[in-house]
Amino acid sequence: MFAGFVKEQRHVNGVDISYRLKGSGPGLLLLHGHPQTHVIWHKIAEQLAEHFTVVAADLRGYGDSSRPPADEAHLNYSKREMARDGVQLMKALGFEQFSILAHDRGARVAHRLALDHPEVVQRMVLLDIAPTLAMYSQTNEAFARAYWHWFFLIRPAPLPETLIEANPEGYLRSVMGSRSAGLAPFTDEAFSEYRRCLERPGSARGICEDYRASAGIDLEHDRADLAADRHLNLPLLVLWGAEGTVGRCFDPLKEWQQVATDVRGKALPAGHYLAEEVPGLLLTEALDFLR
Repeated sequence: MFAGFVKEQRHVNGVDISYRLKGSGPGLLLLHGHPQTHVIWHKIAEQLAEHFTVVAADLRGYGDSSRPPADEAHLNYSKREMARDGVQLMKALGFEQFSILAHDRGARVAHRLALDHPEVVQRMVLLDIAPTLAMYSQTNEAFARAYWHWFFLIRPAPLPETLIEANPEGYLRSVMGSRSAGLAPFTDEAFSEYRRCLERPGSARGICEDYRASAGIDLEHDRADLAADRHLNLPLLVLWGAEGTVGRCFDPLKEWQQVATDVRGKALPAGHYLAEEVPGLLLTEALDFLR
């Protein structure tokens, strides 16, 4: 995986962010989702690096990045702080402006990054999410059953952490294997990396704090944007899985059109994990848009 990439860490925004780097040309920041790491991009990263300087980063709390302590307001894991990590990492690597390709939790970070730092983001591709505020406000039984972890992880510490730490692989298999494609999209090597990183001390806390922030401080930030009529003002492509929960329970394109001025999107024939289920299709869509 990641042939020719270098793996490094940078201390930015008070944390160590781990990333892989390869390529030349415009900067492209890749941000992963839950409960995974930057390894989700292993099927398309080398091809992307033929056109961009690819920076595939681990979010704080995930992968080999720092796991900051919890705080009462969950500020350490707010998408605002995670967004600052990304901006400062790219700046440290020489990119005052860059594009973003992001999935799941990383796409929520990217949404906040482009709102808080509109001058740095050129184009953005978000995978299989609707805006966080829309998803919480429109939660129904079907969504709650499919995305049970959204509500499990926000329970007060230490219950969710204790249960995850008791069987990290079981948690991975339950969350990832319960989607439409099961565990088939994940190579043994990639799955082993997801398991290794979830087994690291502090990982369960980081994951829970990420979700607790999204159910609290992140919604406050989103409501403030709504009240101020603040929108995304950049070219935005949203893609989702035709067989996934987001596409079944929400109208992703409509929801993004509520918060963005220049958005297009479509469903791909897959479930939630587009980069590992349909890498070729995703690569085509992303390159056509980002270039």
